[in-house]
Amino acid sequence: MLDRRSFLSLAAAGISATALVGCGGTPAADGSSASDSTTEAEAGTGAVDTGTLIVGFDSSYPPYGYVGDDGEYTGFDLELAQEVATRNDWEVQLEPIDWDAKDTMLDSGAINCIWNGFTMEGREEDYTFSEPYMLNGQVVVVRADSGIASFDDLAGKNVITQVDSAAYNVLAGEDATQAELAATFASLETIPDYNTAFMQLESGAVNAVACDLSIAAYQLAAKPDAYVQLDEFLSEEHYAVGFKKGDDATADAVNEALRAMDEDGFVAELCDKYAADGISYDNWCLE
Repeated sequence: MLDRRSFLSLAAAGISATALVGCGGTPAADGSSASDSTTEAEAGTGAVDTGTLIVGFDSSYPPYGYVGDDGEYTGFDLELAQEVATRNDWEVQLEPIDWDAKDTMLDSGAINCIWNGFTMEGREEDYTFSEPYMLNGQVVVVRADSGIASFDDLAGKNVITQVDSAAYNVLAGEDATQAELAATFASLETIPDYNTAFMQLESGAVNAVACDLSIAAYQLAAKPDAYVQLDEFLSEEHYAVGFKKGDDATADAVNEALRAMDEDGFVAELCDKYAADGISYDNWCLE
């Protein structure tokens, strides 16, 4: 897992960026036009307004959100969300979504947050975010018997990642250095979910999977002899909860609840529960 100390400056930067995101306004009392900073928040779709936290998540994204052995939705982020809702006296509704449709569903009010190992870097202008709560990075996983040991060895290889993922954004041009790396691949493919991506890796249909560090940790914990994570990182970043632009009230309530959950030990216990799936309290960064 990542060294917590290596992220101190990144955590500070992420928190600073979050503080600048999405300042919602309210209509003026005299009936004059609202300021340019006013957003769709007045539609009242946030949990603070409705009393229900509607969580949009990818149900094939273990250990953050997935279908458990009992057929029920579970995962680290979903348990965080349920506890936050309880502490705010909100109802909670877990809504599995097509990842491509997340923005449309958020804008329409079909969901009022995206809570699913959601990387905030590069998306700050599109959402109001909670403060970052978990450190993360983008990495590459290969088969243990592939002979691939470094990024240089990926030249001419087929790499796959999830559609509209942080890993895809980094490789597709968000980071110039990694875009140059991607240009050496035989192909950079996308797929709706990581479970299928790792099935393709295991079968030999692709040579590597680019994914979140936490996803890599989960897959390696499940099949430690099948896969190897390359030492180099594509990027380092943070997870946060995404809300409709302007829903500052719900973001603030979630921040307050998460801090209280950390202070009373709930977060540490939940990290221990998912430790075998690659979750570490060392990577919790909301203080």
